[in-house]
Formats: sequence, C-alpha cells, structure tokens
Amino acid sequence: MAPTIYLHWSATPYDWLRPGAYHTIVAGDGRVQRLHAYTIDLYSHTYRRNSNSVAICCACMGGRPDPWTVPPTEAQISAMCREVASLTHDWGWQAGDIMIQRVMTHAEAASNRDGRVMHDNYGPVIWGGTGERWDFLQLRRGGANDGGEELRRSIREQLAARAKGDGPEASSPAVVFRRSATMQARGEELAVEIDRNGTSWALAADLLGLYEIPYEWDPRQRRLLIGSSDVAPTYRDDGLQDTSGQPMFEMALLGGADQGHRHPSGMPEKAA
Repeated sequence: MAPTIYLHWSATPYDWLRPGAYHTIVAGDGRVQRLHAYTIDLYSHTYRRNSNSVAICCACMGGRPDPWTVPPTEAQISAMCREVASLTHDWGWQAGDIMIQRVMTHAEAASNRDGRVMHDNYGPVIWGGTGERWDFLQLRRGGANDGGEELRRSIREQLAARAKGDGPEASSPAVVFRRSATMQARGEELAVEIDRNGTSWALAADLLGLYEIPYEWDPRQRRLLIGSSDVAPTYRDDGLQDTSGQPMFEMALLGGADQGHRHPSGMPEKAA
C-alpha cells in the first residue's frame, strides 16, 4: 500500500524547529528542514494515521490570540508543495496519483475526508467536526475552504513539470557544524558538535559508553551492533547529510527514569 502524505501547520512561530513529530518542517522563509528519513514511521503527527505515512509541516499559525497573525507564507506553501513533488517523483508517482487518498491536509484527515472512517470527526466545524484541527482548511485568511485541493493542484503541476524534466530540484539540506560544546549526560560531560539548527551531535561510542551499553561498529557492513540488537542504519539522499566523513544516523535511548528524554544524534566512530 502506498504511503499517505499528511500536511500540517505547527501553530508556532516561523522559526520553530523540533524533531520527533514531523519528518520535515518548512520555516517561514521557505527553508526545508528534513529531520527524519521518509522511510520511517513517526507516531504523533496524525491521530490513528501515523503508520505508513509521511508528515510535512509548515512552522506557522502561532499567533496569539489570533493565529492568522503568523499565517502560512507564500514561500512556505511553495516549498512544501515542491518537497511533496520531489518526494513523490522519487517514488515514481504521476500527477494523477496526487489525490486526497494519498495527499491530505490535517484538516481533511481529521474529518475523514478520504472516505476512510478512522476516528471521530475532530476536524473543522463546517465539516461536522469538533474544530480541534483545521490545518490548511484555508491557505489565507478569509480564503476559500479548499486549501487541500489548492495544495494538491500545485503539487500536481510541479510533479508534471518534473516528469518533463523542467521542474526545480529540491536540494537536501546538509548538516553543518557551527561549534564544539559539551552537555550533561548522566551527570558527566559529553563532547558534542552543534549544527546550524542548534541540534547536538555526539559520537555514538561516547553516548553508549555513558550508559554502559555494549556495542560494536562493523565498518565493512556499515552497521552498529548495540547489545544483542543488530541495528543497520539506512543511508538515503533524502536523509540528513554531512561533510564530516563519518556515517551519521539518529538515535534515541528510552528507558527507566530517562523515558521519553531525547539524546543527541549519533556519529559512529570510523573504526570499532
């Protein structure tokens, strides 16, 4: 079954950036930040629709008390549609595949507008819902209530242009380290590198050592063996890229009193 792409807004300022909920976040100026590989499932973006899905979010609509004081910008909308077109082009989709069953706004998903009744209607009131989620019901204040259709039209146009070979290619943002620093982990100093988004990166060997977790790095097969688990990171063009010369992946350690605490992303050592 083909994945479903869900389009969100974050109800935050334009510069909001946080991994975990969405695969990609688009800043107010149109910068596309790919935070998680599109091959993995995340579990908190769209109620009962997180499996086999991709979540792309615009950082906007965070005005208080009026969310429209921080509306989606034209740069954001364009960049989000371009990202979806790039992704679906890589998947081999055609323009005709961009339909509500495959690409939905959170407003449409909340109201089960794709015809699948996945849950009670918590979408826009005008669609019989409770009004909890109305992401991209409208793209502009006072606009028509067809934001999803307008987004899909734009995605179709860009995807068709790509199929003809004249569409713009979305570039994958590189990880760029800005400075070295330290942070506290289990009461000890952990050496990290800070990237341009403020994310901390540490050697997996250092991080696992702090938690006394046995590991082995297999350089031939590019695998990190953790305890009794065999974890093989995937390396894709749509994932985080860097220029450090070391394979990189994202890792979280959960358990005990640290349940739910996010640790730095990992950089395995070049040799075990």
